[in-house]
Amino acid sequence: MLGAMSTTRTHSVPRVIFDLDGTLVDSEPNYYEAGRRLLARHGVPDFSWEHHTRYIGISTRETLESLRAEYGIGAPVDELLIAKDRFYLELARASTEVFPEMRKFVERLHERGVPMAVASGSSRAAIEAVLDSTGLAPYFTLVVSADEVAHGKPAPDVFLEAARRLGADPVDCVVLEDAAPGVAAARAAGMRCVAVPYVPGTAGDPAFHGAELLFAGGQSEFTARAADAWLGGTDR
Repeated sequence: MLGAMSTTRTHSVPRVIFDLDGTLVDSEPNYYEAGRRLLARHGVPDFSWEHHTRYIGISTRETLESLRAEYGIGAPVDELLIAKDRFYLELARASTEVFPEMRKFVERLHERGVPMAVASGSSRAAIEAVLDSTGLAPYFTLVVSADEVAHGKPAPDVFLEAARRLGADPVDCVVLEDAAPGVAAARAAGMRCVAVPYVPGTAGDPAFHGAELLFAGGQSEFTARAADAWLGGTDR
């Protein structure tokens, strides 16, 4: 059952902007492992998955700034960012899983000629590596990394930049997101939002209540057919 659903439909040809990590692909295990290896190198041996989940939806740079302060790491953030990206790219190229219903949704939108973009808190190198290795790259008109804008999510910058490059008014854009900061960013950008919580237990976060369509059970509840029907496509 859908956790929340609006009867409002977008225009016949909306622009659809996807978050990447935790929304299109299950990259969080790779990000966790990259972060664990990085922190272990700097004398933090016990970085847990539970600790990692606090940063889901936050840009890599902002995550590292927070962890650097928390653990008193002396290395500059830019150095940490380069090292984490290196670890992550090695893991991502070896194995990244696309959520099956999300792949179906992307394919349905592509068949209908819906312009699509990826707007992510990851680096451009990480985004492009994942899209290439999973075969998703040909479906997306453009990619925007949080490194290319002034502020990461929950600020709306990355989504507004995606809309600008798509040549679209924000009101004509729909965002797919898995994390509360991303939903907040979409709403701040004036865009509709389909929320699919990566951690279903976080679906009660007030930010998710701002989504026009909420799959409270996460990826296990999301279906391409339901999302496409809400968006205005055919129910097939």
